[in-house]
Amino acid sequence: MALAKLNLLSDEGHFFNETLFGLIANDIEQQGFSIRPNALPETIANSLYQHQQHMHTHQYDNAGIGRGDDFLHNDFVRTDEICWINGDSDAGQAWLNWTAQLKDFLNRRLYLGLFSFESHFAHYAPNDYYKRHYDAFRGEANRVLSIVTYLNPGWLPTDGGELVIYQNDHDRQGTKVVPLFGTLAVFLSEEFPHEVLPATRDRYSIAGWYRVNTSTDNRVDPPR
Repeated sequence: MALAKLNLLSDEGHFFNETLFGLIANDIEQQGFSIRPNALPETIANSLYQHQQHMHTHQYDNAGIGRGDDFLHNDFVRTDEICWINGDSDAGQAWLNWTAQLKDFLNRRLYLGLFSFESHFAHYAPNDYYKRHYDAFRGEANRVLSIVTYLNPGWLPTDGGELVIYQNDHDRQGTKVVPLFGTLAVFLSEEFPHEVLPATRDRYSIAGWYRVNTSTDNRVDPPR
């Protein structure tokens, strides 16, 4: 077990996938979002899954909306629970290392100016949801790129729980993403309203956001 943990962090270069990262960059450049099945390296995905399955209930917080002083719980909008990833586990650190590689690649290819990254585990109990929303609003220059991956082995289309990415405020059909194990969804945070539909079983995922640096002398970004 100790050797497996060591390899998870020491084989960082092994997980770099220029072909995959290039496909994601092309998708974002052409359509603003990318949906890639089996994109998360299997070793990292399995480690994250095992870690989340062994998390205790008290490690989760009820999710809310807003940031800093504007944060509030609103069960009308969302009912999931979350736990922020800070790298205090090998699984979490491997995830942060991999997303840092993706950040650096996208900055080189698309000149996005991505600076920092934040992410959390999410657990949706049966019938939980997150209603239609944006991850960022135009002009705020905070969250630039959203990323979601799924940790649900054996998920069936009939289980529900899809992420629906809409083209704009008028789109009522959207693009549905089934939360299959290892699937990765990446999209421009300001451009695409989206929602999480209720599922019939427990649904596990990670949601994250790449941000630009908007720190000033009197304010450190991002606040949490």
